[in-house]
Amino acid sequence: MFNESGLVDRLMEEVNLNLNTIGDSFEVWCVDDGSSDNTLEKLIQLRKTYPAVKVISLSRNFGLQAAINAGLDRAEGEYVVIMDGDLQDPPKLIPELYAKIRSTGADVVSAVRNRRKEKFSKRFYISVFHKIFRNISEGKQVEQTGNFCILSRKAADAILKFTEHNRYFPGIRNFIGFKHEFVIYDRPERAEGEAKMDRRQLFSLAADAIYSFSKWPIKACLYLGLLGVVLFFLAIVYTLISKVTGLAPFGWSSTFLAISFFGSVQLTFLGIIGEYVFRIYKEVQQRPIYLINEIYDSEEESENPQNVPVK
Repeated sequence: MFNESGLVDRLMEEVNLNLNTIGDSFEVWCVDDGSSDNTLEKLIQLRKTYPAVKVISLSRNFGLQAAINAGLDRAEGEYVVIMDGDLQDPPKLIPELYAKIRSTGADVVSAVRNRRKEKFSKRFYISVFHKIFRNISEGKQVEQTGNFCILSRKAADAILKFTEHNRYFPGIRNFIGFKHEFVIYDRPERAEGEAKMDRRQLFSLAADAIYSFSKWPIKACLYLGLLGVVLFFLAIVYTLISKVTGLAPFGWSSTFLAISFFGSVQLTFLGIIGEYVFRIYKEVQQRPIYLINEIYDSEEESENPQNVPVK
């Protein structure tokens, strides 16, 4: 959750209501991803009403993928549901996800979006990304799936074995294999406020997915290089034929175009290779994926929210 103070009360009410219909014991981990509004304060107060709610407060905004990892690190249930905190992942779907994973014996049940009530431009970008990612990534990828899913304990533990910093959770979830089932739903509009991920962040997430689960960026360099070699040899043949037949080859324009083409290809190569080098550097640094400011999970603190928080 990031700056979702306007939705906290409704979200916690719906989540707890739907979890209570299942009938089994449960806990709800809310990860506050460095909110600058009073989201954290509201979550702490709501623990008095909903004792199953536990709160992780990160030291700053580390991003959605890091926040998911923080929650997974502490979820101890036999089954783990992962969902965004903006009510676009409807809590009423939790019992259906739970029933599906129990009845099918699957280890992962993902929520697949049938229709999305969002801006056309966002729907277009996401649709294009999913089609590209499905065709170039390693392993079977499912279109129109986000973070919303339920995992068995085995699947959750498998995902926690991944330690990379540039994370794309849906890709990791598909990469682990195991039996995977799906529930289809219509994704609603945001109940309040605006989306926290802008266009730049969406493109950055798409880049993380492609660089992490596809070798096509580096293969594209190879294919462009081969294309350049072919064009180079064709240019040589053309020049030789022109000399033999007495036809003068183009002057400075052909030279300029050739230099521009090969220069742009080389710069493209350097950019893609540089992106890989940067990502390797980030992994070698071994910095923590996230840092925790406070954890609110004790029963005593739930009864008296003014107590000193548990660290």
